Amino acid sequence: MKTIHTGIRLLILVGALLFIGISADARADVTSLTYSVFFPPTHGQAEAAAAWSKEVEKRTSGQVKINIFAGGTLTPADQCYDGVVKGISDLGMSCFAYTRGRFPLVEALDLPLGYTNGRIATRVANDVIRKFKPKELADVKVLYVHAHGPGLLHTKKPVNKLEELRGMKIRSTGLSAKITESLGAVPVAMPQGATYEALQKGVVEGTFAPMETIKQWKQAEVIKSTTECYGVGYTTAMFVVMNLKKWNALPKDVQKTMEEISNEWIDIHGKNWDTSDVEGRKFSLSLGNKMIPLSKEEDARWSKAVRPIIDEFTKAAESKGLPGKAVVKEIEQGIERYQKIYR
Repeated sequence: MKTIHTGIRLLILVGALLFIGISADARADVTSLTYSVFFPPTHGQAEAAAAWSKEVEKRTSGQVKINIFAGGTLTPADQCYDGVVKGISDLGMSCFAYTRGRFPLVEALDLPLGYTNGRIATRVANDVIRKFKPKELADVKVLYVHAHGPGLLHTKKPVNKLEELRGMKIRSTGLSAKITESLGAVPVAMPQGATYEALQKGVVEGTFAPMETIKQWKQAEVIKSTTECYGVGYTTAMFVVMNLKKWNALPKDVQKTMEEISNEWIDIHGKNWDTSDVEGRKFSLSLGNKMIPLSKEEDARWSKAVRPIIDEFTKAAESKGLPGKAVVKEIEQGIERYQKIYR
């Protein structure tokens, strides 16, 4: 009897050891990744990133788990890309424009080429990256990119035509500062957080920003109108990239799954941007602000005024041996193509 009991105990022990071994192997097969996102956790784009992460975990049957660090808590927005390259984070989402000059060909995506909504901007951006495969992105795995809806003019007094804008002080930075200058206004650089008070006190008379911004930052409370200058509609392209070493270490089936999910999330981000713009518009109108559409002829005048910015880009890109003209043409054709689909 004692021998039988001893045998049973031995079997239980062996079974337990096997279970522990299997569990250890299972844990060893799980890849844990860190994801640095510059948006605050409550922002629609951070929520889209979280949903993407959960979908990756679900479709890989838990082989990949992703820990999100939103609000730039792991790497600041302007260090996010290099943070991925160096392995500070495994994944990262931020704006290409935060490190201007670092992405000479990708900068074409932000030009004032007449974007009319975020879905179009996002689709065009992904098409350009896939077609031209910019060498400046060769040090990461690009999963996808997305881009906000058109930057428009929001002012304290109505602007119906180009002449009325001249000499006005407009909050704008980087590329939008060039747009402001080309339109005859005076660019005033400042962070979004300072814009509300600057508008309120008259330090600036307007701001260039997408519609979602004037709700998110409550700037609709201190403006009176939005000029729908879609002819100079610009965007800001944003990346979702992964550390190349970590990507190459993943099983091929996991890579395929992540690419499939990323492709699906292109439209999710684009739709989110458009939803945010719609909410911004509703918020502004609810406060009694006006939307001022430009006539086709007037819009063309604004577009012509900013053309030197585009020409300057193509000249600089071509001088570096980059296909500047081809990229601009691809973007313009893409906008026209997707406008027939995503009106």
